[in-house]
Amino acid sequence: MYLQDVTLRDGMHAIKHQYKKQQLKDLAISLDKAGVDAIEIAHGDGLSGGSFNYGFGAHTDWDWLEGVADELQHAVLTTLLLPGIGTIHDLKKAYALGVRSVRVATHCTEADVSKQHIEAAKNLGMDVGGFLMMAHMNEPQKLAEQAKLMESYGADCVYVTDSAGALLMDDVADRIKAFKDHLDSKTEVGIHCHNNLSLGVANTIIAMQQGATRLDASLAGMGAGAGNCALEVLVAVLNRMSVQHNADLSQLMALADDVIRPLQERPVRVDRETLSLGYAGVYSSFLLHSERAAQKYGLNTADILQELGKRKMVGGQEDMIVDVALDMLKKT
Repeated sequence: MYLQDVTLRDGMHAIKHQYKKQQLKDLAISLDKAGVDAIEIAHGDGLSGGSFNYGFGAHTDWDWLEGVADELQHAVLTTLLLPGIGTIHDLKKAYALGVRSVRVATHCTEADVSKQHIEAAKNLGMDVGGFLMMAHMNEPQKLAEQAKLMESYGADCVYVTDSAGALLMDDVADRIKAFKDHLDSKTEVGIHCHNNLSLGVANTIIAMQQGATRLDASLAGMGAGAGNCALEVLVAVLNRMSVQHNADLSQLMALADDVIRPLQERPVRVDRETLSLGYAGVYSSFLLHSERAAQKYGLNTADILQELGKRKMVGGQEDMIVDVALDMLKKT
């Protein structure tokens, strides 16, 4: 199994993108020593995600990435790019800093907007993943057709990305099966799960059993909403299943408890608000934005999240959360 750590990218959401440069570098070195296969570093919303809409980081992506590649002995330095936020210029800049793998992320029905970015990454000689976000919003066969588009642009791997943590185990199985049926046998399949229904690890294992070979996870589940599939828990389960991988469980457990959990101002866990994300099918990174809106306007965060789910809002619409809150305020 290829274990891709997202503590330093998706984990950005949990601390409002405030990793300090040396802190991030030290974590990357520790993760590399612990044997993960890839380490993804970027603003939570990908390259150039720092903005009024998504939140400004403590540093730029370039500051975070600088010097990390030189320290890695095993793991591949990876980043994330969302077309419309990150550009091909950003991709080239990341490559110059040692990034050799990128995931190009789109909404689950908009794979066509990834074409130029995937092709540009392949022209640079990078390993490229296609990242189909909010996978619960597209049925298995149609999602597989979107994956096929990414494959045709040059993607080496395409991911079922459960950004809302809303997929049930059968939902994951059906989507991975559809990918395996539609994609070339040389194209890998990946899985990225959030834990809003407490299914992050279970869904990752189900995906693996159906043929996924690239598994996303983060230390202590560090990530948006209730977090991601917890890396140390996943590795423990893989060990119990006698599945081969390169990671060291003891080192990962120590990093999760001693380094990551103390950083969490808001505990990364399943609670009323994060459960509401998975139940309503809402983008996990909407959590902190919704909590701020609820506090400002005297509303209930879970109620805002339920309303966002009813409106089928997707990543990129963070600025509309305040509009939704104001609409709800008028009705009270």
